[in-house]
Amino acid sequence: MIYPTRTAIWTAAAGAPATLLVALLLPGRWYAALAWPVAVLLASLADALRGSRPSQAKLSLDLPKTASVGADIEGRASITLSGTAPSRAEIMLDAGPLLEQADDGHWIDLTNGKGAGIVPLRAARRGTARVARVWLRWKGPLGLVWKQRIVPLDVSMAILPDIRPVHERGAQIFQRHALQGLMAQADRGDGADFDALVEFRSGMDRRAIDWKQSARHSKLHAKEFRTERNNQIVFAIDAGRQMSEPVAGLSRLDRVVSAMLLTAWVALKLGDRVALHAFDSRPRIAGGLVSGAAAFGELQRLAAQIDYSGEEANYTHALTTLATRLTRRSMIVLFTEFTDLTSAEFLVRAAARMVETHLLMVVVLRDEELEAILDRRPESADDVTRAVTAAALLRDRMMVLTRLRHLGAHVIEAEHDRVADRLVQGYVDLKRRNLL
Repeated sequence: MIYPTRTAIWTAAAGAPATLLVALLLPGRWYAALAWPVAVLLASLADALRGSRPSQAKLSLDLPKTASVGADIEGRASITLSGTAPSRAEIMLDAGPLLEQADDGHWIDLTNGKGAGIVPLRAARRGTARVARVWLRWKGPLGLVWKQRIVPLDVSMAILPDIRPVHERGAQIFQRHALQGLMAQADRGDGADFDALVEFRSGMDRRAIDWKQSARHSKLHAKEFRTERNNQIVFAIDAGRQMSEPVAGLSRLDRVVSAMLLTAWVALKLGDRVALHAFDSRPRIAGGLVSGAAAFGELQRLAAQIDYSGEEANYTHALTTLATRLTRRSMIVLFTEFTDLTSAEFLVRAAARMVETHLLMVVVLRDEELEAILDRRPESADDVTRAVTAAALLRDRMMVLTRLRHLGAHVIEAEHDRVADRLVQGYVDLKRRNLL
């Protein structure tokens, strides 16, 4: 494909006044006015015929095999042009919705018709990203025409959940919460699992005294406990429409999946059993309970299968189905988002049934957009209307979260960049208090 550049268009337009003047002064020789546009046209044709032809262009693209969602990616493009090649060429990828290019196009310098360069990309969503074609173009020797070729490709890359927090902050968080009775199985005194019956000593908890055994031995005896390490932690992720909305350039779903994986890694290291469930209008993923640090790869594989959905979340169906699969008391961590009171009412009703048997923790991201509208100084009547609407939505949100707390659920409302730390802290706190 060959088409004029902006230089050619401006050059042709620059001769318009002179062409009009010749036509007015010499109406008998009006054809002389066509000299300028014809000259620009002939120069453009000559520019198109010179240099490398579009059919002679070759291009290859290399992408990493895998990448984490939200990460910056560097693709490597190699270009080969035959004939009199230009000094540089521009490429643009048909990357689809999963990849984002930093710019509309990227220039690559060429030497003797060959060159290679880095194409900056960003993994915007999870899934298998495919680059089906690449647009390659360069200017002719005179700079009057673009020569373009569409190069078909079949390059794919798997975009997985972001586990960078596990590598970067996992060990740090694990050491930070290395509490007495949590990390060492031999530590006694904190926990709910009976370990031994010992003679009561000063400083021990009086509630641990076993009065029957004390009466039998005529001495005060107390029970020693150790931390129970096989608790069941079930992560229930709402993958509905509202969780697919972006927050600071990344969907809510991807952000909570990253926080879930970090917390799951800590839970597996502490000896607990972990399961993953995902739902929208119906349950989509129902994984079994796994234990041990080696099972983290299985959780990562299941998390990569959580798809974005445009359907509304059905809390009643999802949580009822989940409850039927659990045979003992478990800690259920529900990641969700709500904006209207109708869906929130179904959430509250489903939560009320869950807290009767299980320990429920609800995790939501703070609506920073509404808070920014409310905090912004109004400059017009529309700003006042938006602020009043935002205040009403935040008030309804606060009311729903308060109702969940009154039911006995533990609620975490955190910023998008702190949700992982807050979730791990909440989990460890509940484990320390023997509420699991």
